[in-house]
Amino acid sequence: MATENRCWKLIARPKGDNFRDALKFTSQPMPQVRDGDVLIRNGYLSLDAGTRMWMSPREDSYQPPASSQDLPVAGMVLGTVVTSLHPDYRAGDLVRAYGQWADFSVTRPDETYIARLSWRQDDFRQYLAVFGPNGWTAHVGVHEVGRVRHGETFVVSSAAGVTGGLAGQMAKIAGCRVIGIVGSDAKCAYIKREFGFDGAINYRTQDVHGAVKSLCPDGVHVYFDNVAGPVLDAVLPNMAIRGRVAVCGLMTQYGVDEAVPGPYKYDQVLMKRLRIEGFFSPDFYHREPDFNRLTADAFRAGRLRMPFVVGDGLESTVDAYSQLFTGANIGKVIVQVAELKRDN
Repeated sequence: MATENRCWKLIARPKGDNFRDALKFTSQPMPQVRDGDVLIRNGYLSLDAGTRMWMSPREDSYQPPASSQDLPVAGMVLGTVVTSLHPDYRAGDLVRAYGQWADFSVTRPDETYIARLSWRQDDFRQYLAVFGPNGWTAHVGVHEVGRVRHGETFVVSSAAGVTGGLAGQMAKIAGCRVIGIVGSDAKCAYIKREFGFDGAINYRTQDVHGAVKSLCPDGVHVYFDNVAGPVLDAVLPNMAIRGRVAVCGLMTQYGVDEAVPGPYKYDQVLMKRLRIEGFFSPDFYHREPDFNRLTADAFRAGRLRMPFVVGDGLESTVDAYSQLFTGANIGKVIVQVAELKRDN
């Protein structure tokens, strides 16, 4: 057993997207395992934009901020149980849990999320994508908040990311016409070719309002919003009467320490009789078995796809995480910390 645990610590609140100055790669003694704890050897880290809110001082966030600085960064991990002092887990279990950006994580199952997983999975990484919180979020946003119907027009922002990409594919399976908003021509081509989207908009080079209007002449029935800000304002006037806006993320606002004005096109909520609803994945983690049963057939048939951007080694975490905010990634961003092994 290792005596030191390498980890990334939060040493200052990030300024914008400058994570390099806010996080420190260091090591500390292996955590002491108390009664009720589970010690996990991390195999993969799930890098999620929402972690930025944990780094922020905002008290009105959906995720409480870090209580102090000099803490290991918290996040979802996929790994193997090394030591368990909890009756529901044992050494050798494959688990997904809230842990730390580190070689090893400690979690308390009675206080925070952890789930035992099957070793019979062709690609364990999909436990952090199709068969993980991103996949469940996409399903809820498409089917329960968006209430998509066959023949409707579905628009999704951050469409080359994991949640947006899965949401668009699920809407396509449901019989919708799907338009994705992304940040490069390469991503436009990718989501049409690989995800089967009917159209794509490059928000960096195109007039989003005009492009949505052109591609959605009958209006947008469901908008799956991952970014807020100017893109939301461009979509709102193009919504169909009684359209639905599923608010999943706020990418344009994660680097801001206080609430910002908007949306500026708020009047369209009344003009178009829109329904806008936010949703947050931890609210439905307990429904994991049902979600995964619903997506299994489509995944096996190749109708749900999700590529990965994989950081090599724990030391690469900050560079990998920054890709979420620069738009360099296509698919799910993860870091491989170690090989997943059943035998410890």
